[in-house]
Amino acid sequence: MLAGLSPEQLAIALAAALAAAFVRGLAGFGMAILLVPVLGLAIPPGEAVVVSNWLGVLIGLVGLRKILGNSEKSAYVIGGLAVLFTPLGVWLLAITDPAVARLVIALIALGSFVLVLLPKRAEHHAPGTLETGTTGITSGVLTGFAGMPGPPVVPYYLRRQISPQLARASMMTIFMATSIAGVASASLLGVATVREPMLAAILFPAVLLGNWAGNHAFGKVSDAAWRTFTGAVLGVSALAALWRLLQA
Repeated sequence: MLAGLSPEQLAIALAAALAAAFVRGLAGFGMAILLVPVLGLAIPPGEAVVVSNWLGVLIGLVGLRKILGNSEKSAYVIGGLAVLFTPLGVWLLAITDPAVARLVIALIALGSFVLVLLPKRAEHHAPGTLETGTTGITSGVLTGFAGMPGPPVVPYYLRRQISPQLARASMMTIFMATSIAGVASASLLGVATVREPMLAAILFPAVLLGNWAGNHAFGKVSDAAWRTFTGAVLGVSALAALWRLLQA
């Protein structure tokens, strides 16, 4: 076995990493939402979260300068708050029963889909301090607990009348920060081991390939198609997470 995984488990993990990274490259989010529930069936949920964060750090370094240059200022506020509150989420994960953690992670994926279905904001809507702050705090907690900073962040940007380029770059900036915070918090709190970076290294080539394909496809879809795709990603991932939970 490689990194403690059977050949069947490793094949599933590689396929999930490839698909999740493609979604990340095209939508700007979704890698953790898709990857963590699948990995969580092969390894403990806590390890799955740390592996996802490691992969987020590695792939976040690809094209980082371009992403930072095209992000909205709110991304830095949300990212900063998320970093501060990630340790709280790691602590909650450490004291939660694995079966309960799997259920919560699946419900988080479902909740993110429901939030995106809410009506869009007015064309000139500008989120206030409370909305931005709450988004950053909850994103940080969910980063530590589920490796999923997206549920509060995705609706924050997708429900507004802004370009896909701006929304995508802003979300990627936040997720880079939360991935670093997730890895650092898990290490400092003693939740992480040497096994997670080993597994992340094994999965990274699949993530790199999937992300490249997603980036290549991004510039070829319309605004409406992109928004439809992002909503579908959340819906499918939520249903998949619930289905796999029932099969566990």
